[in-house]
Formats: sequence, C-alpha cells, structure tokens
Amino acid sequence: MTQVKVAVIGGSGLYKMEGLTAIQKFFLDTPFGKPSDEITIGQLEGVAVAFLPRHGREHTIAPTEVPYRANIYCLKALGVEHIIAVNSVGSFREEIKPGDLVIPDQIIDRTTRRASSFFDGNVVVHIPFSEPFCPVLRGILLKAATDAGVSAHAKGIYLAMEGPAFSSRAESRLYRSWGADIIGMTAQPEAKLAREAEICYSIIAGVTDYDSWQEDGEHFSVETIVQILGRNNETMKNIIRLAVKQLPEQHNCECTGALRNAFATDLRNVSSERKRVLGLLIGKYSNRKEGI
Repeated sequence: MTQVKVAVIGGSGLYKMEGLTAIQKFFLDTPFGKPSDEITIGQLEGVAVAFLPRHGREHTIAPTEVPYRANIYCLKALGVEHIIAVNSVGSFREEIKPGDLVIPDQIIDRTTRRASSFFDGNVVVHIPFSEPFCPVLRGILLKAATDAGVSAHAKGIYLAMEGPAFSSRAESRLYRSWGADIIGMTAQPEAKLAREAEICYSIIAGVTDYDSWQEDGEHFSVETIVQILGRNNETMKNIIRLAVKQLPEQHNCECTGALRNAFATDLRNVSSERKRVLGLLIGKYSNRKEGI
C-alpha cells in the first residue's frame, strides 16, 4: 500500500484538489466501516499528499453521518502523520468577516450523536486534549497564509455543533456569550480521533457568514454564501500548496505520543479480537501495562 505522510480533508465546496499529479485512487475498508469516498493520492508541489472529501464528491453525506472513524483510520493506514482539514464556518465576531480565514486554536464540542472515540469495547483511554489542534501544524499554516499574502486570524475558538440545521438566534447568542469565535459542524469528532490516532491535525476555517446572532445584521443569500465559499476554497488551496512543503521530517509535539500515558486499561488483558481491531492504533503499546 502506498505510504503518504500528509492528508487534506476537504469540506463544503472542496471536493477535489487541483494540482495533484501521478494520481492513484484507493477505496479502503476498515473495522469502522467505509470512508466518505475514495482517497486520492498524488504529488502536490513535490510532496506525496492524500485527499479525502469529507462529505463525498457529490456532497451526499450530512455532518452527523460522516464516517469520521473510518476516515481517520484510513489515513492512519496510509501512514499519514499530518492532516490539514478545511472547514466552512459562521462568525460570532464583527471583526471576523465573511471571506476571512481563521486558524483556530481551541474548540467547544456540542455534538451529541457521533462516535467520538476509537476506544470502546472495554478499552478506556484519556487522551490529552488541552490543545486540540497541533500547535506546530497551526504555525506552519499561519506562515503559509502569510507567504500567500493572506491575513488569516491567528487563533479562535471553534464551536462544533451537531447540525444539519443552523443555529437559532438564541443559540447563536449563547455561543457568542461563551467566547466562541466561529461555528461549524465537522471539526468534531475529527480532531479527537486524529489525536487518538497520534496524527497532527489542524484546520483552516473559511468564514461564509455571521451565523444568526445579529438582529439587524446583513443577511447573506445562498448565492452570496456560495460565492464566498468558492473564493475561500481557492485561497485555502494556495495555503495548502505552500504548507505541505514546510512540514517537518521529525515531530516534536504532543500529538505523536498522545496514547503513551492515556490507557486506563491494562492492554495485556484486552482480548485478541480487540487488539486486532485496534492494532493499527495501539500496536506499539499493546504489550505494556498503562494506567492512570
């Protein structure tokens, strides 16, 4: 199987990655089901990159129904060490305008109907998640944005909602009062699963509107939002092209050892079947006793 260290997960409007050459396509099965779509692997700026459209190429998968575990598992199986995810979001701040990009540093998880861990069936882990997005990868994306001539917001709190309906005005104002800066539907459980898989993960969020907290604010038509989405995605593609060339060969961040001290279960007592299912994730730890 082809090994590739960098993956891009495309969000709304980003269903393919132009510029990939020497393309191969894979549709893998996993213990957690099938991924959203086939995975395209090619060379981007001389770097091997895997691309996966989160909602499928025809956008047929709603946020709640995205097979997040299968997606991350597939990328892990390909050898991926860095994931750059693309997300479309609404803004809770006047200064974060439609058309802006945000590289968030924190997240609030308000999803309720999604499997958010690989570890069930009598295996308990508690991953560190105080910094939900890899700080090293965030820094690379911010530098790539600067190199691309884009002034991206250097941090922000992303509120992940269940969807697929958008927020009521009361909900939007509540989230804003919590200090959230942007809102979207797909960064969770993606970020948590990437951490469990010990993959560095960060997102580029493209702002399309002001959500619904403004009583008399400008209301954007679907046509306007689609136009903004298209411009955002083209800008994010340019940032990704620059970022993939700057990724380090060696890792020195919390992400790559997230499971080291996370096991509450003694893995020596885990059944061989569970070890088979989780082997890709826990193989290097499976003969150790860990506990908290």
